[in-house]
Amino acid sequence: MQALHKSSLKAAKRLQQSMQAAVDAAQERTKGYLPQIQAALDKIKAGDAKPPPLIKDAELYTGKVRDVYKPAKFPAHVVLAATGRQSAFDRALATVPFKGAVLNQVSRWWFDATKDLAANHVRASPLPDVLVAARCAAFPVEFVVRGYITGSTDTSLWTHYKNGERNYCGLDFPEGLVKNQKLAANVCTPTTKDAVHDEPISGENIVSSGRMTQAQWDECRNKALAIFARGQEIAASRGLVLVDTKFEFGLADNGTCVLIDEVLTPDSSRYWLAHSYEARFGAGQEPENIDKEFLRLWYRERCDPYKDETIPAAPDELVCELSRRYILLFELITGGTFDFAEASADTDRPAAVEACLAGL
Repeated sequence: MQALHKSSLKAAKRLQQSMQAAVDAAQERTKGYLPQIQAALDKIKAGDAKPPPLIKDAELYTGKVRDVYKPAKFPAHVVLAATGRQSAFDRALATVPFKGAVLNQVSRWWFDATKDLAANHVRASPLPDVLVAARCAAFPVEFVVRGYITGSTDTSLWTHYKNGERNYCGLDFPEGLVKNQKLAANVCTPTTKDAVHDEPISGENIVSSGRMTQAQWDECRNKALAIFARGQEIAASRGLVLVDTKFEFGLADNGTCVLIDEVLTPDSSRYWLAHSYEARFGAGQEPENIDKEFLRLWYRERCDPYKDETIPAAPDELVCELSRRYILLFELITGGTFDFAEASADTDRPAAVEACLAGL
């Protein structure tokens, strides 16, 4: 029995070393992309601030990151264009090169990898940063799923916990938890989806306020937890820790609940490097993250991003590093290589979208 235990430990160590080597190789490879990223950033800063619309005859909603078009000629579909806009603390911070293409392609990959767990709204992707989807009625709720207690925003579990709250979103949390600790079980801690500022809310209040029925809440919460567990399993095989994320669901025309918006992207999710998590947690250090949390921390150290009217501009080096991290996560998660040529192609974008919609 002892020999079997030692053998298992050795196998686990070899696997961890193999995953660490893969992550290290991806880190070095993507650092080589920085000149291309800087060139793209220079082009963004020198070009038009606002590109022309993808669809002229359409209702347009401009979100924090996505431009959502509801084309008049195609009432059954919606077009989601992911942009390089970087937001946090309820405000725009920067424009990140290639971010839109990464978000869209990572979402497409996860939508496909989880379609057996939840039906989704994806219909086509005519451009690297554009998704054509079935038009659904979105629930005004974000399903935030967490495997760890962490975060720095006003809605993060750690922020509330360190301020003395032990009941959060209708769930009780024990005494003695420390930042970045793994929770005993994954939890769903929803927030309202509001135009100005999201607020934590319990499942009970979601139902009593009429945002969802009890059956809809139960179904979507269970699907969110199942997708997150699948995501954790796949991320672990890539040398990553999937820490937390947010999902959105909506009602399709036939009344069924479907997964919408984005799935497990670097924007909607927090990822840490697995190989160093235990050691850094044990030493009281912040985990190595490869999501946008480092940008949040940069601003937290220099201003109050919620209250200050003027905040510092993110330097090019920071913006380029954020772009590299987005691309790094894309390559680690999907196992593919980011296609800079495709993402930068001089394409007649409106024509490509029109042709896609006409063919559905």
